[in-house]
Amino acid sequence: MKLVAIILIAFILVSPAILSAEEVALTLDEAISIALRDNREVLLNAEDIKKAKAKIAEAKAGLLPTLNFTGGWTDTGGYYNKDIGQTTTQTTLKQYLYKGGKTINTIEQNKYKLEVSQALLDKTKLETVLNIKKAFYTLLLAGEFSNLNKGILNNTQEYLDSIKARYRNGQVSESDILKMESSLNTVIEAYEATLNQVEASAAILRNLLYLDDKVKVKPANQFVYEPKAVAYDEGFLQAMKTRPEIRQYEAQEKVDKKAIEITKADNRPSIYASWDYYSRSHTSATTSKNWNDYNIIGLTFSWPIFDGWATKAKVEQAITDLKETQLTKEKAIKDIALELKNAYLDLKNAIEKIKSVQAQINLYKDTLLVIQDKYNAGIASSLDLNDASLGYEVSLFNQKQAIYDYVLAKSRFDKATGGI
Repeated sequence: MKLVAIILIAFILVSPAILSAEEVALTLDEAISIALRDNREVLLNAEDIKKAKAKIAEAKAGLLPTLNFTGGWTDTGGYYNKDIGQTTTQTTLKQYLYKGGKTINTIEQNKYKLEVSQALLDKTKLETVLNIKKAFYTLLLAGEFSNLNKGILNNTQEYLDSIKARYRNGQVSESDILKMESSLNTVIEAYEATLNQVEASAAILRNLLYLDDKVKVKPANQFVYEPKAVAYDEGFLQAMKTRPEIRQYEAQEKVDKKAIEITKADNRPSIYASWDYYSRSHTSATTSKNWNDYNIIGLTFSWPIFDGWATKAKVEQAITDLKETQLTKEKAIKDIALELKNAYLDLKNAIEKIKSVQAQINLYKDTLLVIQDKYNAGIASSLDLNDASLGYEVSLFNQKQAIYDYVLAKSRFDKATGGI
């Protein structure tokens, strides 16, 4: 029984490592969902939104009254015939009636800051989705390239075996074997490089998904060409409406305008009403034996007449911040237009490349069928058939690479227009 328990404990300890080393098949949609859920940049921006909402609640507190209570106890010795203890309390209720518009503008400013935080979150999501698509399809293409190089390696090995057989029959020289062995080494090196590319691509995707290093991600999608009509002008108009950067800087402009008003409030009057209630215990120095209670109601008006032009300087700084935001917004619009244009041109090039590759596929497929018929008739060798088959596989890979270029260009175009 003790041995069974030990084995069970060992299995429990080892099983997480076994599970973490398993191969996980993910579709693109699943990878995107995981990234939007676990990516730290997204989570950080989500926390900023919570903070911005809390800042709004903090600013609204300025509309409500404040209530403070102070209590104390003192003991006087050596002044009266005996030591005297006294208790005092003070309760203060204070309500601002006017603060130069500072409270209202602060509330509005924090609402606009919330819009900025929401726009930044959307921007991070767009960038994360684009990075996931790029890493996902790069890993998928690297796997296809590795399979292609493995086929080339097998084909080269068959050629080497054939040349060695012909060498034994005296049909070729030793130099032919050396040349083919050199070619084989080159192919092996290329194959090893593609395996490293697969591992590097997988590491990038794991990092974006925040998965354990032992998890092996296998893309479950295939390269599928789904042509969609796009127009640059329509894309630009959509980008101006939906790009998070546009919403970010529009909200930031409003934040800066409110900052100017908040700063100006430092030179404006403030008015508050207050009610103070005082209470203290009696002492032997007074005729009263009861507590002394009284209250004061007041209205206070305050106006800073001169502060050495400090507020004026602060207002000028706030105006400068607004101008900088406006300039940054103009630059962002130019950058978005350029990003959209480049993505649009890349998309058109990718579409033309797919059309060109399709013609190559038709050619190599026809060649393969011809060689297949000759092989069946005993006219062509198995090496000839392998060559034709490999040529067809290369053309199919070129098509996948063209679709890869199209998918990434389409993803960049979607991101540039503010879509996911």
